[in-house]
Amino acid sequence: MGMVIDGKWRLEDRKPDEKGRFVRVETRFRDRITADGASGFPAEAGRYHLYVSWACPWAHRTLILRKLKHLEDAVSLSVVDAFMGEMGWEFTSAPGAIPDPLYGKRYLHELYIQAQPGYNGRASVPVLWDKQRECIVNNESREIVRMFDTAFGAINGSPVKGAAAPADYCPPEMEAEVERTIDAIFQPINNGVYRCGFARTQQAYEEAVTELFDALDHWEQVLGTRRYLCGDRITEADWFLFTTLVRFDPVYHFHFKCNKKRLRDYPHLWNYTRELYQVPGVAETCNFDHIKRHYFQSHETINPTRIVPMGPDGVDFAEPHGRNRSYSS
Repeated sequence: MGMVIDGKWRLEDRKPDEKGRFVRVETRFRDRITADGASGFPAEAGRYHLYVSWACPWAHRTLILRKLKHLEDAVSLSVVDAFMGEMGWEFTSAPGAIPDPLYGKRYLHELYIQAQPGYNGRASVPVLWDKQRECIVNNESREIVRMFDTAFGAINGSPVKGAAAPADYCPPEMEAEVERTIDAIFQPINNGVYRCGFARTQQAYEEAVTELFDALDHWEQVLGTRRYLCGDRITEADWFLFTTLVRFDPVYHFHFKCNKKRLRDYPHLWNYTRELYQVPGVAETCNFDHIKRHYFQSHETINPTRIVPMGPDGVDFAEPHGRNRSYSS
């Protein structure tokens, strides 16, 4: 795996901490699109372009909000190839991939270097690009999701068709709880599966896998008493958990050694994941071919043969979820 150093692509592996723990590098581009344009990035139809991977759970969050907020015509899209090799994310014409229409770049890292010639850091997805100013607005999925949810309720003065409210998934009265919940699931679950898979020592792995399943046990209990993480409506927190859970049995359980239990062994989490998958439009953002091929073929240190397993059987997210009942918090 490589990264950009002083504006040039270098083959350099991630460095663990002194105890062999996986360390996630912070994102660097943190500007905001706002409804009123006060940030310098106004919400305008056709101005922004989103670069993603179907495989990446962080990018998947932005794809879901783009779909649910009916922004497909407002924010154009490119999708990298499922396989990530020595040169990082690549634009190809393979099934499911959508090449870069703006500059014809071959690799995602070339966009980072174009945006900031002396850039130092990872070339990750998602990337939200401003076509007018020719720069990266933001590459932090959590912030892109919030922008899609709140800034694009109206574009050029006209309401977005189908966007019921300017903050459907983080209403002001719930913002504090949504933020707390997102924080609570990030380290042990969203990042936790990676901490398991990329651990370099037994101690680091056991620490991560214990925290992961303790957290899953906790949210299994919570979802036995309420329909969604923050109560009776779907919020950003649910979509953030969903993109990890939907990959759990097909990939993380085996590939990242998260094998104490399967998602299907958690009745509430399993049905909850299926319910979210069945929200209209969400299934269209789930490309399991890209998901499996990316993880099993790209991580040579974990799977040197790059063989993609055929299973697992029994993972059907379209089956009835049974969560249409009353819950008492």
